[in-house]
Amino acid sequence: MGRLSLLFAAALMLSALSLVTARFQSRQLYIEAGRLEDKTRQLDTDWRRLQLERAELARNARIDGIARDDLHMLPAGVERTIYLKGQVSASASKQGGQP
Repeated sequence: MGRLSLLFAAALMLSALSLVTARFQSRQLYIEAGRLEDKTRQLDTDWRRLQLERAELARNARIDGIARDDLHMLPAGVERTIYLKGQVSASASKQGGQP
């Protein structure tokens, strides 16, 4: 009877230790899940901010302003357009003048 109660006491002790270990791991996983959710929210916020920033940088008015101010570019007008007249090749003339 003494050995049986000693065996049950050892089994109870192992069961209690496994319960404590399982609860500790459960808490650690819960804390890690919370950290990962916070990181997910932060990354989502960063992604949305970057999307807005990309849209702002790609705006036509901004690109036009940079081209005019920084690069000193001007739109091509009629007075700045150069038309070149070339000779029509022999194969193009057989097709009715179209290249």
